[in-house]
Amino acid sequence: MNYILVRTVAILIASYITHVGVALTLNINTAWVALLTALVLAVINHTIRPIISAISLPITMLTLGAFSLVINGAMIVLASYCVSGFVIPSFIMAIYFSIVLTAVNWLLHIFE
Repeated sequence: MNYILVRTVAILIASYITHVGVALTLNINTAWVALLTALVLAVINHTIRPIISAISLPITMLTLGAFSLVINGAMIVLASYCVSGFVIPSFIMAIYFSIVLTAVNWLLHIFE
């Protein structure tokens, strides 16, 4: 449960930094959307992502791991289709959001 709360805060911070995702004004609706997005991302990352990563392993090895950024972006776009208040305007912004989300999540787990 602590993982989901840290991911929720990371989504709120990353959406503020990148100006995409959840609305920029922090209110109870954006917190619920961020929590729902964190839950959906957790389900996607534990079910769909391992299958996609296994299928794309040769491409990932060929690009020395850079293709994992594309996989992260695809998972973010998939989550934005599932959550109505979470909006990603383009695939490039999804990749940018995933990079910022990873960095913020890493920083938050340092202080955990």
